[in-house]
Formats: sequence, structure tokens, C-alpha cells
Amino acid sequence: MKESIAIPITESSQAGEARRVALALAGRLGFNEGERGKVGIVVTELANNLVQHGNGGMVVLRPIDQYSTLGIEVLALDQGRGMLDVDDCLKDGFSTGGTAGNGLGAIHRLSSFFEIYSPPAKGTAILAHLWSDSKYHPPENTLEVGGVCLPKLGETVSGDTWSCQGATHRCLLLVVDGLGHGPAAASAAAAALRAFQEHHHRSPHAIIEATHAALRSTRGAALAIAEIDFEQQSVRFAGVGNIAASIASGTEHRNLMSHNGTVGHEVRKIQEFTYPWSTNGLLIMHSDGLGTQWKLDRYPGLSLKHPSLIAGVLYRDFHRDRDDVTVLVAKGNGV
Repeated sequence: MKESIAIPITESSQAGEARRVALALAGRLGFNEGERGKVGIVVTELANNLVQHGNGGMVVLRPIDQYSTLGIEVLALDQGRGMLDVDDCLKDGFSTGGTAGNGLGAIHRLSSFFEIYSPPAKGTAILAHLWSDSKYHPPENTLEVGGVCLPKLGETVSGDTWSCQGATHRCLLLVVDGLGHGPAAASAAAAALRAFQEHHHRSPHAIIEATHAALRSTRGAALAIAEIDFEQQSVRFAGVGNIAASIASGTEHRNLMSHNGTVGHEVRKIQEFTYPWSTNGLLIMHSDGLGTQWKLDRYPGLSLKHPSLIAGVLYRDFHRDRDDVTVLVAKGNGV
């Protein structure tokens, strides 16, 4: 499951709702009582921080899995005043809001992975990972992948989806935007995802061809596929419709090329383009539910953070309420 769960937090009473949703998710994923307790504390503290220090915001939950171990990714996003010194804020007893000041320290200790992006006056984004097995430590991979996938405001399902299929020498990344929104768009996206999973051993061009045939009975979709080849240090990319994609490496930023059309209905041209990839490269793909005016260089240090934190910040600042939105980020870790 790639779709995220968003809980708006504008007042302290909503922290309880965020905790209930998180505990229900942990229960479905098989967390034991002790691990569920950690999830409850982390989500409650993050939600309370959004009210006390961020003037409200959003908690975003997503199931994660690695090597058959299940976990929960928690994002807390606000557009508040940020932190003057993140290290100070992590110390127990430090507070700028008249509280005991133990919240961030507790979240840090209870999380398997914890990261903050909080430049002064530009809001705060906090990422935490909690696993169903507290002894599990994810191995270091050649590529880190994260994302945010949320439905249009008022919808219960998203017409967007994304997927990642990895192997030793290559990794395939997919972003799909079913035409429109709601259940019919979600059905088209699900059909595209099934085709991608069935044909992931093939090239991006061949996968889109197969998906085009599979989506003929649906309303159709925009989609893009990127294949990162670690041995060749290259990205093969093919897209149909308005999925935006770009690669950042060092000071260089390169937009990737797609063709117009709707997979499942009208595809005039499928074309692969090849781009260079570096071991510390950053690939960002997103549906048109995210505005295109973002620029990473306006966020000093953000590119060094976890892909899910990058996706969360871009979603927070540039999402459009009138459409489903997916932001997928893949980052080489230099291995």
C-alpha cells in the first residue's frame, strides 16, 4: 500500500484522532502491544507539537515494509516559525512553549529513524519510522525511496498511485495519475499498477505499451516510468501525460521529457530518454496535484534529507487541494 493517510491537526483534541488512526493502522500491520504503545506516543507528541509550536498542520501516516518487516512512517508537517537550533530542541527540558520540553526527545528515542527539517521562519517537517519488530534495523541500500500519495480533499480514495520495483542492478519507479479523481480514477491507477508489477522486468517503453492495452476498459491515466541502472549510472525514462519528473545532482537540475496522451485511450508516441545518474543523485516524480513552481535550491539542506521528508515538504508547500497528489522521491546514498 503506497497511499498515505492524512490527519489535519488544528486543535489539541485532534491529537486523539491522530493517535486512534495510527493505532488502528499499527494493529492491522501486526504490531504487538509494546510497539503499538510507541506508535501512540510518537503520533500524540507530534500532533501536540503541531498545535503548540506550528500553529497547526498535518500528520501523514504510511505503511512501509522492507524484507517482510512491516512498519509505519509518520510525517508531521507545519508552516510555523521553525526552529532556531534543532539540536537544542531535541534536549529534554528544552521548551519554547511553556511545556515540559520532553516531546521531541521522546519521539527521537522511540523511533527507529528520526529526522527534522526546520529552517527558521519556514515551517517544520519531522519524519519518524517505527517498525513492528523493535530489533529490526533496515540495511543500507543503494537507493532510498519515499513518497506522499493523498486523495483530493473530500475524496476517500486517491486516483494516483506509485510503486518501486528494485533489483541488484536496477530499480524501476512508477507514478500514475488516473484521469480525474474518485473511485473510477483509482480503478484506472490500480490497473496500471498491476500491469507494472506484471511487466517490471521489461523496459519502460515495453511496460507502457502493455499498460496501454490493460487500461482500455478504464478511463485511462497519465503515467511515467524511470529505470535507474546502477551499473550503467543512467536513468531511462518514458512518460505519457502530465507526470513531471526531474533529476538533481550537485548544482545541476534536469527536467525529464514526456509525451502528451492518455494511457489506455490515446497514445501517439512512447519514447525513452536516457539521462546520467550519479551515486548521490536525486530523482523527483509527481502528478499534477503538485504545482511545478517548486525549486529545491530555495530549501537549503533539504536534498540531504530522507526522500520522504523531501516529498513531505514539497507536498506541504505546493499541493493543490482540487486534485489527488503524489510526490515520489528516490535518492542515491553514494554506496
